[in-house]
This record gives sequence, C-alpha cells and structure tokens, in this order.
Amino acid sequence: MTRTVLKVLLLIGLGLVVGVPTAYSTFVHSDREIVIGAHDATVRPTFDGYARLDFGTLIPQIRVPAEAPLGIGLDIRLGDSEVTELNQVVARDAVIASQPQGEIAAVRSTVVSMATDAAMRGLGVSILTVLVAVLAWRAIGGPRRRAILAAARHPRRTQVVGAAGTVVVVVAAVALVAAPDRPREGRTASWVPIGTVFPVLPNDPVLDRVEIIEGASSAGSKALVQGAIDTYQTSVAFYGRMAETAEAAVVRTPGEGETTALVVTDRHDNIGMDPVARVIAERAQARLLIDLGDDTSNGAAWETFSINSLAREFRDFDIVSVTGNHDTGDAIGNQMKDKGFTLLDGKPVTVGGVRFIGSSDPRSSGLTAGYFGDADDNAAALAAQDEELTRAACEAGDVSVIAVHSPSSAKKAAASGCADLVLSGHLHRQVGPTTAVGENGRSTTTLTTGSTGGAAYAFALGSKLRRTAQATIVTFRDGRPVGLQPVDFEPGGDVVPQAYTPLTPSPR
Repeated sequence: MTRTVLKVLLLIGLGLVVGVPTAYSTFVHSDREIVIGAHDATVRPTFDGYARLDFGTLIPQIRVPAEAPLGIGLDIRLGDSEVTELNQVVARDAVIASQPQGEIAAVRSTVVSMATDAAMRGLGVSILTVLVAVLAWRAIGGPRRRAILAAARHPRRTQVVGAAGTVVVVVAAVALVAAPDRPREGRTASWVPIGTVFPVLPNDPVLDRVEIIEGASSAGSKALVQGAIDTYQTSVAFYGRMAETAEAAVVRTPGEGETTALVVTDRHDNIGMDPVARVIAERAQARLLIDLGDDTSNGAAWETFSINSLAREFRDFDIVSVTGNHDTGDAIGNQMKDKGFTLLDGKPVTVGGVRFIGSSDPRSSGLTAGYFGDADDNAAALAAQDEELTRAACEAGDVSVIAVHSPSSAKKAAASGCADLVLSGHLHRQVGPTTAVGENGRSTTTLTTGSTGGAAYAFALGSKLRRTAQATIVTFRDGRPVGLQPVDFEPGGDVVPQAYTPLTPSPR
C-alpha cells in the first residue's frame, strides 16, 4: 500500500513539474486583441500586480493596482481608434473611465479565458507526460525495472553526477521556456502618484490609486492628461449626484402579484446614465430590462463598451433587446447575445413571465441620419418588418409586448389589437401613452420613450446630460401590462417621475 501511494505521489510530482511551468509559460507569453473604450487594444498578463495602460508616445503611461490573485497584473496597450482627433479620443476615454465597470468586466473575462487556456494546456501536458512515463516504465519489463531500482538505491558517483547534470539542464530549459521573451517597458521606470505630477487634484478614491511614470510628461501631454482628468471628474460628479437624487425619487412599486420592468432606449453611448437607470430600476423593484436599441452612434466595434456597461450594471436582470438604426452592422447585436441578452428576432418569446415579440430596426443610418423617425426613410423595409410582426403576433394570440426601435416598425401591429402594449424609441422624445381599440376589438397601448442617454442627435457620450433623458417603468400582472410610468432626468440634475398611468388589458 505504501509503495502504491509513493508511486502515485511520484507521478503527481512529475505532472506538476512539467505542467506548472507549461501553464505559466503559456500564460505569460499569451496576448489577446480586444476592444477597450474607443480603442483596439492588446492585453498581456504579467505578475507585477499592476494594470499598466500604454497610450502611446504622446500620453504618459499610467498604472493602478490590479488587486488580482497571485499578483497577476496586465499590460494593456491601447491602439487605433476610429476617432482621429487626439483631444476627442482622450475626452472619450475620460468619460468611459468614469464608468469603468463594464470595461473592467470585459478585461477580467479576457484574462480568465487566457488563464483557463494556459491551465488546460498545462494539464494536458501533465497528463501526457505521466502517461508516457507509465507506459515507458511498463515497456522496459520487470527485470530491467528491478535493476534500475537497485542501482538507484546504491548509485555510483558517475550516476550521481549525471543525474545532477540532467536536473540542471532540465531546470535551465524550463526557466528559458517560461521566462517572458518580450521587453516589458516601464518595469524599471520610476512610478509616482499622479497627484505629484498634478498637485491640484482633489481627493478622489480612484485617482488616488493611479500612478504615472515620473518625468514622462511633456507640457503638451500634461495638458491632455489634465483635460482628461477634468472631464473624468465632471462626469463622476454629475452622474454621481444624479444617482443620489434618483435614490430619493418616488416611483410606484409593484403591488401583490405584480412585477416591473425598466425600458431604456437611444442611450447612444452615454454609459454615465446606466447607474442612474439602475437606481430607478431598484426603486421600482424591477428585475427585467427592455432595451429598445440605438445603444451606440454608429454600431462600430469600439462601441461595444456601451453594451459592456449596460450588461455590467444590469448583470442580475433578465434583458430583452433589439438593435436600432444606428447600431449598424452585426457587432452590437452579437455583443448583446454574447452578454446574455435575449435579442428579439421576430418570434414570440417569454422572458421574465412576459410574452414578447419584436425585431431589430432594418435600417442602417450611420452616425448622422435617421433621427426623426420618418417612415418614408427605407419605407419598404419598415413596412415589411411591420407586416411580419403583425402576422406573427396575431398568429401567436398571446403576445403582451411588441418591442421595436422605431414606432414606424409597428404601426400596423398596434392597429391590429394583437398585443397589449407596443414599446418603441427612436424619436428621442416621448409620444404617448395612447390606447386604441384594434381591428379585433382588443385594446393596444403605444408608448415611445425618450432618449435614455439624453441624446439630441446620434451621440450622447459626454461628461453630463445635454438634454432631458428618460426611462419608463412598466408594471405587469400575470405577464400582462397594467401600468406605465416614465421618469425624466433633467440636465440640471433633477429626477422627475411622471404620473403613473394604469392600463386595462382586453380579455383574450
């Protein structure tokens, strides 16, 4: 029994000796291309305990404690951006940094994936090594094994020297393989708190942890960094105060047997409003989020930070979504699905006990078009979408909510009476609620919610609201809508819930 245990321990030791260096080497030599904020970026793991951001030659490198297990750190090299003006890039980065949790979660997920891949490779090499060792030991036969064991008990001097040399060679080879082979700029640099370079900074729990390379700042780069810090602080202060104000907002809470959902739409990259919207959702005791699209300005890959933020802020919610005309291409819809959103595709689906149908906007407006919701713009595509949703809703017979980006996508569906409620956005202003009796004798209520990002046009990312923003609380009973309450967010920081509008769904 003791000999068996010893053999098992020897095999485990062999696996660890081979597998751990393999996993370590794989991990420290790996990198991933991801999108962070407005940039393409390369993420590489380190073991110095810091997350280091390299912005390029014009802006000094900064770092913050990574607070990860095993002293894991990161090198994050920010690359190209679709924005060509440096001042605009820095300003966007600063606003995104004021609500960083979505991007932090994305980077953390990437590092976990890299570590998992490295661990699996190490495990695979360990298992293969142990199997080869066992098969080789058995293949040499009993007499030869006994001779080897006997020699090991009483080794000659030459055997000891040979074994020691072999160990040295193996250890050296493992060290060479495991050691990082790329330069690590900034490792030997002198890092100082950012407050020593910018002494006028007020106390800030985030900025207090930031360090910058000493002596790396020219007058021009200092101006850029100072501008970014000012934008960051303005954003943190404005949306922080608004979130505190929202904590005191008086909204209707669900009664017995009721549930609530929060509607957001036309965020247009304004992630600063996400924590504020979350507070209203908490006040209304909601656990369902309905996202009606135009989360971005152009649907570009770099704008996935907007979906990262929404997913992070509402991570414990069921989320139903469609994409809007400004969410051009597949990147945003794919990101929604990757984050676990239920992206409506024209088929009825039940989420959170509510029967939904809807689909994404068929138009691609780019950055500057599509604001006014004119039904003549791509009228054929909108009409086809409306026709398909009407047919599917009427065939299903049990649809509670039709969710679309533009009200033009569900005019016929609303008139059919085949759903209790039609929710839309796109206009950046509230229209409704309006209730009408449909062709089948059942009533349908329509509501267009204003821009949750406070967007005037197709871009709302900034350090504060440009115009009134809005979200809507929807109350359900037995999966059917029984009330609506829009909530307005003013540029001055006020949070103003509107009156609650009760709804009475028609019998089915």
